[in-house]
Amino acid sequence: MKGGKNEKSKLNSPQEDGVQTNQYSSISPPASPVAQDEPFSTYFEDKVAIPENVSQVFSFRKLWAFTGPGFLMSIAYLDPGNIESDLQSGATAGFKLLWVLLGATIIGLLLQRLAARLGVVTGMHLAEVCNRQYPTVPRIILWLMVELAIIGSDMQEVIGCAIAFNLLSVGRIPLWVGVLITITDTFVFLFLDKYGLRKLEAFFGFLITVMALSFGYEYVLVSPDQGELLKGMFLPYCAGCGPPQLEQAVGIVGAVIMPHNIYLHSALVKSRDIDRKNKKELKEANKYYFIESTVALFVSFLINVFVVAVFAQAFYGKTNIEMNKECNATGSPHSGLFPLNNGTLEVDIYKGGVVLGCVFGPAALYIWAIGILAAGQSSTMTGTYSGQFVMEGFLNLRWSRFARVLLTRSVAIIPTLLVAIFQDVEHLTGMNDFLNVLQSMQLPFALIPILTFTSMTSIMNDFANGMVWKISGGIVILLVCAINMYFVVVYVTALNSVLFYVFAALLSIAYLCFVVYLAWHCLVALGVSCLDFGSRMQLSQHTGIFLMSDMDTDNLIER
Repeated sequence: MKGGKNEKSKLNSPQEDGVQTNQYSSISPPASPVAQDEPFSTYFEDKVAIPENVSQVFSFRKLWAFTGPGFLMSIAYLDPGNIESDLQSGATAGFKLLWVLLGATIIGLLLQRLAARLGVVTGMHLAEVCNRQYPTVPRIILWLMVELAIIGSDMQEVIGCAIAFNLLSVGRIPLWVGVLITITDTFVFLFLDKYGLRKLEAFFGFLITVMALSFGYEYVLVSPDQGELLKGMFLPYCAGCGPPQLEQAVGIVGAVIMPHNIYLHSALVKSRDIDRKNKKELKEANKYYFIESTVALFVSFLINVFVVAVFAQAFYGKTNIEMNKECNATGSPHSGLFPLNNGTLEVDIYKGGVVLGCVFGPAALYIWAIGILAAGQSSTMTGTYSGQFVMEGFLNLRWSRFARVLLTRSVAIIPTLLVAIFQDVEHLTGMNDFLNVLQSMQLPFALIPILTFTSMTSIMNDFANGMVWKISGGIVILLVCAINMYFVVVYVTALNSVLFYVFAALLSIAYLCFVVYLAWHCLVALGVSCLDFGSRMQLSQHTGIFLMSDMDTDNLIER
């Protein structure tokens, strides 16, 4: 690997023409002797070259070279959990919550910017930096929390694929068989990068295109009211909304902003050949990655809007008995899904396909299923990458690539397979609610570390967050965490179990203690020096002692 050889030579020779040239690599965990003797297989063995000698302020050639990581990251905004949140938002509140989706996407973009900058400037992803900076016990707890989030997300994604197979086969493929098919093809697709990283990125681009065409077809078929759509998107108000709509709004934020995606994006940006000694190249990389992420999340936002609008126009205000009659009239075998009562229609990704088939014909059902399959398959693959980056980064694993893929897949797939065997495809809504709560609880364990490390000059040097970013980032993270904690409280209180309340209270104490610990370190990093008592995070500019007392700085070369 060209980039790897260059880095290794620089690490072995800390002096180059009398100038310190560690290019931030001093924060990297020391490799084991075995790893030095045998090349360590990674996902980016061939880094994408960036065109040189392009003097324009903006170059489409350079943007194209940087295009890829942002679109892979954006797939987390299009996973089956997000699609289900979208359709439930449309069916529950019509177009009234589109502004929440827009706001959540913008907040997501700002957080992804921090993740990308960390990876570009340090050459390490968030899990590797956490491994180096946090003490052993907090580091292990942090890893376990992030793994829980990945497992929860992976279960939704794999089961989403299995539901798509079930719909496409008219029920002939049961849920557990769909899960096994998804596991198998994911293993195959994950090794596409052996044929070149750009081919892998093109495959993900193809899956995003399939989603856009599938859900775009449904959008054109239903023809939503464009005036109501624009009003719902840009007027932050929800007339006549009650607790169900409020819970749905909170669910949208939780579905869009996913903890493992912060870890993923900080790793994906390492796939470009950037000279981290060159300040100009770092600035340029940050600029193009931000543009690419903006475009990618705009595309994902449009696809999400397609889904919300379809269900807002066609199914908002509908009752179970109305849908039962429509399905009976078209001869659908699924009319039994909707009880004969006047309760508000409740849908998930399975029932969503069914109601589309009942109202708009079988083609709408099958095209919906194809879109769900593309969403599930693509997000399952990126989820697997997230799992591997997180496990390798936190634990500094030096295993063969197949062993790493097998381990990280098994951790997430075993509980998914058990659910698929013992759960019916028609009764998965409760499980999805639980998984959304699980992921919401893990958000602080990605958002607090990313703000902490990107605010530290000892790690980011000239690219550390300024005061505006520190304050706005802190407010945004506090807001997102508060919204998601509300979602968790609503879910727990609805269980009506005293025993569970006691268990949740004990768990909450331990959970809040750890969050406070991370927040304390974050506040120290943000410059609240009065809290810097007994902290291992020595941030004093006068002493020059850096985080964990084991990092060096280097002088960036302006070119």
